[in-house]
Amino acid sequence: MLEKLDFLKTINYWFLNKMTPGLTVDLVTAAAILIFFMVFKNTLSGFIIRIFTRMSGKTKTAFDDHFVISFEKPLRWLLVLLGFYLALAYLPLSPQFDLMLIKIFRSGLIILAASGFYNLAGSYDLLQDDLEKIFGLEIDKILMPFLSKVFKVVIAALALTIVAREWDYDINSFIAGLGLGGLAFALAAKDTISNIFGGIVIITDKPFSMGDWVHTPSVEGIVEDINFRSTKIRTFAQALVTVPNATLVNEPVTNWTRMGIRRITFKLGVTYTTPREKLQKCVQNIRSMLESHPEIYKDFILVRFDSFNESSLDIFLYFFTNTTNWAEYLKVKEDINFRIMEILESEGVSVAFPSTSIYFETPLEGTK
Repeated sequence: MLEKLDFLKTINYWFLNKMTPGLTVDLVTAAAILIFFMVFKNTLSGFIIRIFTRMSGKTKTAFDDHFVISFEKPLRWLLVLLGFYLALAYLPLSPQFDLMLIKIFRSGLIILAASGFYNLAGSYDLLQDDLEKIFGLEIDKILMPFLSKVFKVVIAALALTIVAREWDYDINSFIAGLGLGGLAFALAAKDTISNIFGGIVIITDKPFSMGDWVHTPSVEGIVEDINFRSTKIRTFAQALVTVPNATLVNEPVTNWTRMGIRRITFKLGVTYTTPREKLQKCVQNIRSMLESHPEIYKDFILVRFDSFNESSLDIFLYFFTNTTNWAEYLKVKEDINFRIMEILESEGVSVAFPSTSIYFETPLEGTK
């Protein structure tokens, strides 16, 4: 209670003895400056953004458009920061406070600039086409998200370092302290580090890309994202599976999307009552049908009478479709099956089914 009274007495003394008409005018002016920037920050920022948008609209690429959009929100906060700075700088405060005010203002500028570049790094999906046009390089889809995360970490680290130096903090001692605890940190985070290196191997080796259909002993599906620690794969049941990068690197990965052609192979069994001439004609007609089919790869087609099975005469078929898309592949396969049925029906040949014939050396009683 006594401390509260002392505080009120101090405030009362300051207003009675320090508040002069000139200082009152300064406070009103400072408040007016702050209110002006707070009220008109959206109007001013919108005006500035429109000017830069018109300028960027005259260029051939959309990179500068993304740049303007990324700095739109930091620009509004910059006007707020500028309002506080000008309002406080207008007041007749102590030199120590003015020095601190400058440091706060410069730190705010650094943070706002870093946030703009951070936003720009996050719009990699919009920047990819522009970067390919500017530099003439084909950038892999899986590389851009990974580089985006790297750039975000670098931007945040640089901003933190510059702000720390602005406040005269010794970064070298901090780094040295990290070096002393580096061994313990490495041991505790060895799995995370192995996943990060696994992600780097995936990026450089490129066993798959964004949108590819992959199959591993752990999962099968479409690659959706890759980050420092893991790769996200959407299964055909629409479940999202997160696989550690170190696991993917140490497993065989089948990339079905990168198939040039897709295989179809099976054995077609016909009944033992099929005459030799009709069997030869069926084999020849099936081979001719495949060779003339527009969706079948022509360079490798095998149709042969293969074996005498237990209950059928087996025709071996081995060929490839031109398409690798699963839905289109099934459509071609269905068409081939119908055409084979048509050939068999036209020749009067029946497909065999598993059966067993039993023969008796002596007739059964009651039979002739």
